[in-house]
Amino acid sequence: MVRVLRAKLHGIRVTGADLHYHGSITLDPEHCAKAGLHPTEFVDVWNKNSGARLTTYVIYGEPGSRCCILNGAAARTCQMGDELILAASCDMEPSELYGHSPRILTFTPGNEVDQVLQYDVFKSDDFEHDFRITDLSEAEQPVSVHNYANVDVRAIRSDLEAQGWSRNDIDAFIAKHLTR
Repeated sequence: MVRVLRAKLHGIRVTGADLHYHGSITLDPEHCAKAGLHPTEFVDVWNKNSGARLTTYVIYGEPGSRCCILNGAAARTCQMGDELILAASCDMEPSELYGHSPRILTFTPGNEVDQVLQYDVFKSDDFEHDFRITDLSEAEQPVSVHNYANVDVRAIRSDLEAQGWSRNDIDAFIAKHLTR
């Protein structure tokens, strides 16, 4: 068995901290539903600003609130506006990785979902367990961004459209340069 990522909220900002509330992290249930996080599920929390790391469990706040509130002892680990990474994990056999597709949400500074990504493990000519990231943000056509975690495919598409490129030319460009 190996422990693997099951769901992740990447770059969500802290909107509050409540030292006197029983411990947990309060999240917008709409964000949780998109990523596949469940109430009372344990998550690892990594603060990108301070480096603090902790484990707590998820509770739901108000739908549509875009909240991220650390409660109890966890409230001492953050400041309003700090960027966090929240990760849920599970255990599985390496052979099960091929059917496992964790969902990752990235966020704008206002805690709006920026991208919906999916991690995929597959067998390639080079590796028994190869890896790619697929951007599911565009409902029309998911685009693989193999091993390019920091590539903003939507921004690239927008820039190319502004230059007058056709949808087919943009798709061909992305297929040639950002997929394997």
